[in-house]
Amino acid sequence: MSAFDLVFAVFGLLLGLAVCEVLAGFARVLKLKRGARPVRIGWLTPLLGLFVMLDLTSFWGLAFMARDQMDASYLTLAIVLAITGGYYLVASLIFPDEPEDWPDFDLWYERQKQMVIGGLLSINIVTMIATSILDAVRPVPEAPPGPAGDVGFLIYALGAMALFALLIALLFVRNRRWNVAMLVALNLILLGTSILEDFI
Repeated sequence: MSAFDLVFAVFGLLLGLAVCEVLAGFARVLKLKRGARPVRIGWLTPLLGLFVMLDLTSFWGLAFMARDQMDASYLTLAIVLAITGGYYLVASLIFPDEPEDWPDFDLWYERQKQMVIGGLLSINIVTMIATSILDAVRPVPEAPPGPAGDVGFLIYALGAMALFALLIALLFVRNRRWNVAMLVALNLILLGTSILEDFI
């Protein structure tokens, strides 16, 4: 078993549980829509759930790219546990456990938004710091530039900055329509930059 296999066993389990939390939330919503009690789902909670799923997938890819840099030290395992545990906690807050008690999911979103968005911001900042330290301590040979070249890298960097700016803005903006617009933008930017990453 390699060092990465051991680390992967820790974060693979927790990331898998986090994905299951979000998917279970979507499943509860679908069942609720067919139930007898009227419930307004809206766009906010599903868009937030989709963004967390995309962010989880992005982290999974990032961890795989860093596989040759990871060791199986206690510090590595603790950092991985903090990041993946954070994702699980965030994922568990997106949908209510008892959705029938929330006739308007937008109210649930407004109550949980600070925790979820704040958690995602913290996780991504910790991930960036950990990745930078890993690159400094255990550098890997530079890969040849991909077909997207410098232009692709510039678009990727601008997309990453836009992601952080929109997440910070979401913490303060209360208007529901603006929240929907920003969540749509976040999902599109994250999906686009994650795909672009393979070409730079």
